[in-house]
Amino acid sequence: MKLQVVVTGASRGIGFAVAHRFAKEGHHLAIVARNAKDLASAQQRLSEAGAASVHTVVADLSLQSDRNQAIDQIKSLFPQIHVLVNNAGLFLGGTMMGEPDGQFAHLLNTNVVSAYEMTRGLWASMQQVPRAHVFNMCSIASITAYAAGGSYSVAKFALMGFSKSLRLEGMPVGIRVSAVMPGATLTDSWAGVDLPKDRFMDPSDVAEAIYAAFTINEHTVMEEVLLRPLLGDI
Repeated sequence: MKLQVVVTGASRGIGFAVAHRFAKEGHHLAIVARNAKDLASAQQRLSEAGAASVHTVVADLSLQSDRNQAIDQIKSLFPQIHVLVNNAGLFLGGTMMGEPDGQFAHLLNTNVVSAYEMTRGLWASMQQVPRAHVFNMCSIASITAYAAGGSYSVAKFALMGFSKSLRLEGMPVGIRVSAVMPGATLTDSWAGVDLPKDRFMDPSDVAEAIYAAFTINEHTVMEEVLLRPLLGDI
């Protein structure tokens, strides 16, 4: 059976790795990101990996207008949706009391509101299939606050709360919900950090965990997926 899979923040990093994992199984994809050029490159690579089809949606999900446009476009592509991966996110460091004006709201809009709005907008489409699944890309920061990442941690804590509440709302309509909490993963967020690669997880490891959570017995839900580098947090 070919699935309809939506992945946000899918042009690179964990989002691309997740899309690639589903592409390898021959499913249909709708990938969302801000940069059209990066999306086009991802589309080609995912098609080469075996995806049945790859549709691109250019949108900055921190913006209400872009979210609305993305939801409408995805619904026109996929009247039924099997998998939604809310991966769009942003890390900006700094203390809450010392960060620039507007950073708190920007992080909330990017990391939390985008997931809320995308899920809300596509919820009815997910109820059209017998086995649908929402994955919210949380973080170790969803359970452990970091002194230099105050507003980011707040946003990720909020995303975890959203995931827990959504899990309850998904139960009676057959939609499974998983909160994915990766530790340090080698993506652009860590660019410039002087640490060996073996201190990080690879994005493909997170993708494999998500795919495993999706494919387990239909009567089971992996509510929380917690992943850390072998040598621990950074």
